[in-house]
Amino acid sequence: MQLLLNTNYDFIGKRKYGYILSATLLLIGIISLIMHGGPRYNVDFTGGTLLQLKFEKDVRIEQIRSGLSAAGYGDSEIKHYGALNEVVIRANIKKEGQELAQVIEPVIRNVLPDNPFIETRVEKVGPKIGKELITDAIKAVLWAFALMLIYIMWRFQFKFAVAAIISLFHDTLITIGFFSVINIEISSQIVAVVLTLIGYSINDTIVVFDRVRENLRVRAKDSAGFVSIVNRSVNETLSRTIVTGLTTLGVVLVMIFFGGEVLRDFSIALLFGIIIGTYSSVWIAAALVVDWYIQAAKQK
Repeated sequence: MQLLLNTNYDFIGKRKYGYILSATLLLIGIISLIMHGGPRYNVDFTGGTLLQLKFEKDVRIEQIRSGLSAAGYGDSEIKHYGALNEVVIRANIKKEGQELAQVIEPVIRNVLPDNPFIETRVEKVGPKIGKELITDAIKAVLWAFALMLIYIMWRFQFKFAVAAIISLFHDTLITIGFFSVINIEISSQIVAVVLTLIGYSINDTIVVFDRVRENLRVRAKDSAGFVSIVNRSVNETLSRTIVTGLTTLGVVLVMIFFGGEVLRDFSIALLFGIIIGTYSSVWIAAALVVDWYIQAAKQK
């Protein structure tokens, strides 16, 4: 399937607008993170308890939250799980060894006396394990960056590898800032989104770089010729980028609208990640290679 054949948009010539947009998004994210005191981690990383309850009748989240707020657990994450009569509650452990179920279940029974429930699942994560998970998540992202850097250096050139890794850092930081702005908690699912974003973004970047390498075989020797080649390469891969992006976005949109509360944050994060990853392949990765080449040519 081919879309937008024989396009000649001046993406690279307008790259400064991409830099401005990226700088703006980064600034907004940093301000939000500062205002929130850093990323908002959920119980996967801070330590806490997940409690899944199955009610006899459908239940409204607002009813449960009002009761938990009165008991001092108003910041708990409460979601329907599959059906309207099943609820998942995530809350931080306030005291070492405290059993959350012993506190929450009486509160819920008092708020919903006519809707009995059973406890179907309990999962606990201690604060120490949570800190280890944060460290492991950061290590996973950094290892992904390092291995990609080595691969791109071997497959292409050093300047291409550095531009790609800067682009990935750009995607990751903007996405984390986006999570802070819309108040999405960093969970193990969100870490999976970040790793998926890295894979998606680098795949699109490699496609553009591969076309640049093919076109460079007949390129002009000056910097103006290089800019033209990169811009042509971006246009030649534009159809593939759009088709891949729309196909993926279609699946993600289905998850957002029909996946329920459990998948909503994951799906929204994935949606934003795909958009920013596609954008950065052109406006950041390819643009940085061009600017590096121009600066190197001026110094000769």
